[in-house]
Amino acid sequence: QVQLVESGGGLVQAGGSLRLSCVASGRIFSNYGMGWFRQAPGKEREFVSAISWSGYDTYYTDSVKGRFAISRDNAKNTVYLQMYSLKPEDTAVYLCAARPFGKGDTDPGDYDYWGQGTEVTVSS
Repeated sequence: QVQLVESGGGLVQAGGSLRLSCVASGRIFSNYGMGWFRQAPGKEREFVSAISWSGYDTYYTDSVKGRFAISRDNAKNTVYLQMYSLKPEDTAVYLCAARPFGKGDTDPGDYDYWGQGTEVTVSS
């Protein structure tokens, strides 16, 4: 089992920044590919970004390329999502997910473990 706990969400004005964190416990963190997804009210869960288990490969959905940056610190069992130039359409609950030896997986069904999410609200 892997337990994931997200933090860092909040209310921010358009153009602002936030950094989300996801702390993992329970298994060898460095063996897991990590993903960030988001879900807005009434919408399906969508892929945002992923980082491979090695940390060498990162992936982004088109709408966040150039604005978001994913990274991981295996010594801290933590994956981050730095978000810049936030837009109202980025408003959602952001969830992190883990998959053993994952690499760029964009389908939520590919992930074995999920956190509870942290809410991001971007005001216009």
